[in-house]
Amino acid sequence: MLAHNSVDRGIMARDSIELTQYDDVVSTSRGRSVLGPKPRYSADNDLKNPTKARASDRRASAADQDDSELLINPEDLDLDDLDSEEAQFLRTDRRVPVRHSPIPKKAASQLKIAGWIAAAVVTCGGLTAWAYSYGIHSWRFRIESSDAVEITGVKNASRAHVMEVAGGDIGRNIFFVPLDERKRKLEEIPWVEHASVMRLLPNRIAVTIQERTPVAFAQIGPRTSLIDANGVAMGMPANRQTRYSFPVIRGITETEPLSSRAAAMKIYNRLVSELGPGGTQGEGIANGSANYVRQLSEVDLSDPEDVKVTANDPGGTMVVHLGAQDFLTRYKLYVTHIAEWRQQFQNVQSVDLRYEGQVIVNPDRPVEAAGKPKIFETQRNGVSGGKVVGVSAKPTVKPVSKKVTKPKKYLPQKAQRAQR
Repeated sequence: MLAHNSVDRGIMARDSIELTQYDDVVSTSRGRSVLGPKPRYSADNDLKNPTKARASDRRASAADQDDSELLINPEDLDLDDLDSEEAQFLRTDRRVPVRHSPIPKKAASQLKIAGWIAAAVVTCGGLTAWAYSYGIHSWRFRIESSDAVEITGVKNASRAHVMEVAGGDIGRNIFFVPLDERKRKLEEIPWVEHASVMRLLPNRIAVTIQERTPVAFAQIGPRTSLIDANGVAMGMPANRQTRYSFPVIRGITETEPLSSRAAAMKIYNRLVSELGPGGTQGEGIANGSANYVRQLSEVDLSDPEDVKVTANDPGGTMVVHLGAQDFLTRYKLYVTHIAEWRQQFQNVQSVDLRYEGQVIVNPDRPVEAAGKPKIFETQRNGVSGGKVVGVSAKPTVKPVSKKVTKPKKYLPQKAQRAQR
């Protein structure tokens, strides 16, 4: 029995030693190796110290119970994962030193953008300087001849005069042509109202002319020239094939400023607009009136309060005083009654229609030559009872000397010699 027990004890001791070794492996894998490896006991030590052997057996049985509860299977254990988890718990947290820049991140980004912009500006400046140098020195941008000057819009002006101004830059670099100065000189030509000068790269100049529109002939001094609506005298057209049919304006002097001419031309423009085919506010079109401007040969604007026109009709030439307003109404009165007036008066040369209710025949003739005035009824503005007077109602008053001279007595020649 004792032998059996001794044998059993030997078997139990070997089992406890194996369990102890296995327990060491499991404890290491489960993180128990922090306190260090467990001491291993040999069989000889267990035989020499039975108390320790029994304690070892109890620990082994307790470990078996614990392992049975945890269902530990050595094949399922991943020692690498356990080591990494253990390393995580054992590793100490250390601060990694970060090297900070002396310039803030935002300021650094702004400086970077500024650097790119500066580089772009420098590049553009360099390209511009190169292009400028090439443009002013290259032969490609030089105006070689008059064929490189294109002129359009010239009809009545002298093309030679226009070319004289525009062609002054032949042989010059196109970028050095003073466009504004050339434009100003071109507009100094009487026929040119507006001018435009443009560069056509690489070496051409385009000149566009807008000429003035003539509205009448003007007798200015000894010369007769065409004049526009603003009072600018343009001379005669260079193209002699162009024909114009306008009345001749009188009463404009050579020394008269342009502002005075413009004021006189406003009166003329209003006269033409009323006597033209459109009439006043379409009255001529509504009544089917003719173009009375065609009957006018001259317009005298010397007195703004008394516009005088020279009309041509089948009966002859007539000077008509129209005043300063109601041109169409007064001229229609003349057209309606001129035949009647010629029957009543001999050698009718002029009529004055400025006064309401009366017509003055031959107002420009002296009173002595007109003879005794004749009065008869006529119609004006559709109302009968007007008077036609054969002499001027407002004769010219000449100044008379205050010294009264005695009438001379006619005596015989002997008596006159005796008085002497």
